[in-house]
Amino acid sequence: MRISKAQAKENRDRVLAAAAKLFRERGFEEVAVGDVMKAAGFTHGGFYNHFPSKQALAAEALDSAWTQMADERARVGPLADLLPRYLSKAARNAPGQTCPAAALAGDVARQPPEVKAVFADGLEAMIASVQAGLPDGADRRARAVELVARMVGALMLSRAVPDDRPLANELLEVNLRSALKAAGES
Repeated sequence: MRISKAQAKENRDRVLAAAAKLFRERGFEEVAVGDVMKAAGFTHGGFYNHFPSKQALAAEALDSAWTQMADERARVGPLADLLPRYLSKAARNAPGQTCPAAALAGDVARQPPEVKAVFADGLEAMIASVQAGLPDGADRRARAVELVARMVGALMLSRAVPDDRPLANELLEVNLRSALKAAGES
């Protein structure tokens, strides 16, 4: 039985959403195509109806995750509102739903050029978004790069420390104060 184009797109979107979440939670290498298809509610056999390879899925899922985050940044608004959300326990505990940079930077370094390119494009967009929220100044781009690196690094390190250690929260709290100051919000 054939399905409509609209249903095929909906199915493909479900696979992309499942992949974007799973890749951010577990990394590219720890997620099999079968895991993605099962999470999307399909059998493994249908995968190649939607994607030519796992690598192609990884690139599109990463792009989808970046788009989701761009929408979230736009929805949240000013940096004074974004930074406390980004550098939070909630974000730390939800890697599958938050920033792909903090979830996948280490994994992307071991991926093929196509996946790295998607990562770089998303990171550039994140930097541009942060830059747009900073006060004017000659070093605005450099401040945005520094701020994004601080945000991503703090979230990554906080995730790497057990939740019951004070350092996990300290990494977020100290870097939030510093980020707000760097953004001109203190």
